[in-house]
Amino acid sequence: MKDLSLNVLDITHNSISAEASLIELEVAEENGTITITIKDNGKGIDPEMLETVTDPFTTSRTTRKVGMGLPLFKMAAEQTGGSLEIESTIGIGTEVQAIFYSNHIDCPPLGDMAASVAMLAGALKDGSDLVYTRSIENSSFAFDTRQIKEVLGEGISLAEPAVQDWIREYITQQEDAIKGDKHEKLG
Repeated sequence: MKDLSLNVLDITHNSISAEASLIELEVAEENGTITITIKDNGKGIDPEMLETVTDPFTTSRTTRKVGMGLPLFKMAAEQTGGSLEIESTIGIGTEVQAIFYSNHIDCPPLGDMAASVAMLAGALKDGSDLVYTRSIENSSFAFDTRQIKEVLGEGISLAEPAVQDWIREYITQQEDAIKGDKHEKLG
């Protein structure tokens, strides 16, 4: 994929499909690495499927015979000298963690995480929530759909265009703020 935010969008959509009520997405940049962790409390993956889940010809979908999300994410991480690990328990959930070495020539750009998180928030099923935590060195922020839903009240969907725009803008502002903190500390 062109950038890591698209990988994140694809893989996190698996958590939505697995009927997770809470999805935790963390993107951390520190000491020349980008660590992306996606954790959910969905259905989980059975041990047999877990062994082959990074094979492109393994998928739980019935609409096609290939699943490229995890294999491409793993390949992208490994091309930078990084790694991908998946832990899952049936009925408990799944955690995917990828580590990328950001100074490696083959490291894809992070991309537009604000747009990806906004899309994911809008795609959540009723009763599901997303927590996005972004950190750069020692600065961080968190976006939690539970807080947004509380402010919006009943009847206003996270998929509404105005809400989607606000989410994107809010996350972009927060990311810019922690990027500024990093540059101030380095300068």
